[in-house]
Amino acid sequence: MKNRSPIKSLTKNFLIILLIFLIISGIFTLVYQPFEEIKEIPLSQLVQDINQEKVKGILISGNNISITYTDETEAKSKKEIESALSQSLINYGVDNEKLNKIEIKSEEAGGIMVWLLPISMLLFPILIIGLFLWMILRQAKSGAMQAFDFSKAKARLFGAEGHSKERITFKNVAGLKETKEELKEVIDFLKNPKKFLQMGARIPRGVLLMGPPGTGKTLLARAVAGEARVPFFHISGSEFVEMFVGIGASRVRDLFATAKKAAPAIIFIDELDAVGRHRGAGLGGGHDEREQTLNQILVEMDGFERETNVIIMAATNRPDVLDPALLRPGRFDRRVVLDLPDINDREDILKIHCKGKPLSLNVNLREIAERTPGFSGADLANLVNESAILAARRNKQQVYQDELLESIDKVLLGPERKSHILSNKEKEIAAYHEAGHAVVASFIPESEPIRKVSIVARGRAAGYTLKLPSREKYLKTKSNFLGELATLLGGYSAEKLVFKEITTGASSDLEKASNLARKLVKEYGMSKKLGPVAFGEKEELVFLGKDIGEQRNYSEKIASQIDQEVSLLINDAQKSAARILKKKRKLLTKVADVLIEKETIEREEFEKMIKVKKVKGKKIK
Repeated sequence: MKNRSPIKSLTKNFLIILLIFLIISGIFTLVYQPFEEIKEIPLSQLVQDINQEKVKGILISGNNISITYTDETEAKSKKEIESALSQSLINYGVDNEKLNKIEIKSEEAGGIMVWLLPISMLLFPILIIGLFLWMILRQAKSGAMQAFDFSKAKARLFGAEGHSKERITFKNVAGLKETKEELKEVIDFLKNPKKFLQMGARIPRGVLLMGPPGTGKTLLARAVAGEARVPFFHISGSEFVEMFVGIGASRVRDLFATAKKAAPAIIFIDELDAVGRHRGAGLGGGHDEREQTLNQILVEMDGFERETNVIIMAATNRPDVLDPALLRPGRFDRRVVLDLPDINDREDILKIHCKGKPLSLNVNLREIAERTPGFSGADLANLVNESAILAARRNKQQVYQDELLESIDKVLLGPERKSHILSNKEKEIAAYHEAGHAVVASFIPESEPIRKVSIVARGRAAGYTLKLPSREKYLKTKSNFLGELATLLGGYSAEKLVFKEITTGASSDLEKASNLARKLVKEYGMSKKLGPVAFGEKEELVFLGKDIGEQRNYSEKIASQIDQEVSLLINDAQKSAARILKKKRKLLTKVADVLIEKETIEREEFEKMIKVKKVKGKKIK
């Protein structure tokens, strides 16, 4: 039920009543009020008009006389009480011969208008006031119903009759093979619970889907409901908590009661961390409304009988902040991890999202999948949509490979900023900066190949260098990290080598390099001096929202050594980048000149420039 302001509703009802009153008054005026007022004359004037043969007819109704003249005008008069009209006219000297020529009619006094008019004038205001009071009482009743409905759960229902006709199944979810296998037993239990109950088995009541944003947690939960053909109650964790005390717990009770009536069913709580965070960490202690809501969820999950065919599914990308009571056996004891899709899964996801879109015959989705490592399912859906929008803007009838490739850059870095025009000097600096990144990356062992180098501004970047991983990597070595550090400092080193000074264009690279070097020392244990030790404990600052603070578990002396090691790693990476650029100075200038001329260099052209040859899987330059 939609909440409406009582003042707005009351004003609207008052205007409706006023409009009805004006319409009825207008009709009443048109029906009962003549356009011209009828003149009333005395009997002496009537006798005079009869003698002058001006009168055509007379209608007698009680003591009232209606007179019609020969020129079709009308008048009215009154006769003497308890006296015949003819006798009254004779007394006033009427000519009998002329009176006999006039058509005289009489009708009984009374009729409907005699009593309808006084009654209507009395009842009409009463009806208006009654209608106005009824509208006010109706609004008050509606507000009371809204108050009672306030504690009801606002879950969206899918899969039941009369609701969403779209049925999501595992066919609509590409990839995630292991995850689907893990969830098949949940589907089997919802379809055939007796098989498990006869063996004395207890199916996990709670299934927690964990993974980065956009990996398809909500879609997978709906697919489970679609495969099992059961109702699917979808609610967000934030919808439980309101400003009023007790509303969250009441909504939890209502949601679970509704799901039990519709069993077998699935309750899906999206963004569980909004209500399931560690208790006792925020303002209000145990009386905090969010914590009371979490307590009610825990109680409801414990209250399931073994025969209750209701499965609780939840999704979060922050499992580290969940309360331990949620994760104990009997609650969310089944945890399913959703990873980012690999190259084969990305290709399958692209095929699903390309359905219904007119693709050109030259479209190669495998190439798009190769160029999108680290993309989630939501990113790929956005990529396909952006390519369709781009094709429509160019008045094309089909989506071509060019639109798909350009959409990758748009999703990664943002749209082109064509109004961001660099001066000749700035363009030269940007060209050498990006050429420095590309050249250093090309001559670093185990480096990923360069896919694209550009000085076209996108998003907040004045230029960019994109690398293309040759294969999916789940582990990185220290050599990989050191090569990445040198690549990040390639632009800084190129500016320093060519122009003998540095610009603000390297600020983002320096920030990324500093963060990476600090992680190598503090988290990955890759420092020679400090050894395989992890320093610092990350702790979420509840009062500052999503900010993460660090609790030091090391001394000031170790902190100083950490700073020294970070500085040493960055300086070594900068020296390595500068050494490569000095050795390949001609190539650096060549790449920069082409960038100044063309603004963008694709992978094939760049590899020809650096003359890459492959011998038994190794690069020879």
